[in-house]
Amino acid sequence: MKTIGITLLILAFGLFAFADEDVVTAIHGTVTKIDKGAKTVAIKTADGAEHAVHWSKETSVHGAKAVGAAGKDSWHGVKEGSEVVAHYTKRGTEDTALEIDRVGDQGLKKTEGTVKEIDRGGKKLVIKTADGAEHTFKLTGHAAADAGKDVTAGTEKGAKIAVYSTKSAGKAVAHFFEKM
Repeated sequence: MKTIGITLLILAFGLFAFADEDVVTAIHGTVTKIDKGAKTVAIKTADGAEHAVHWSKETSVHGAKAVGAAGKDSWHGVKEGSEVVAHYTKRGTEDTALEIDRVGDQGLKKTEGTVKEIDRGGKKLVIKTADGAEHTFKLTGHAAADAGKDVTAGTEKGAKIAVYSTKSAGKAVAHFFEKM
């Protein structure tokens, strides 16, 4: 009986140790450096902080057309000066990108407005733009879980946000949103 209890205790501690690795964080900024040897992208955020995220073969890159024609000075069409949103998680001691999305041109489209409705569980976001139009977005899993953390229950309606989205099957899909 004592052996079973000790085994369960060890397993529980092991689960807590790996729980942090499932937390996904998103940052929005400008690429300042790409190091292909170290497999890192440095991203400078609006507050001036610089974050280095590692990539792996599982990292997906969105918004880069003609990946095969990407220049030598880029990584999957992302290059220094590109505006990006990176979704990453802690793996060991490294921040590892799960997804990097380009903003603008062939990448994510930015729409600004005020929150009319947000349903993280139902993965739905509705905003009203300055011209009075309403836009409904389906939230990706990352957007529902980790985007707009400062847009929380009770304060979300009327919050001014920027939504970064793509179109899929004729519907707007929000990959990231942030309070303005």
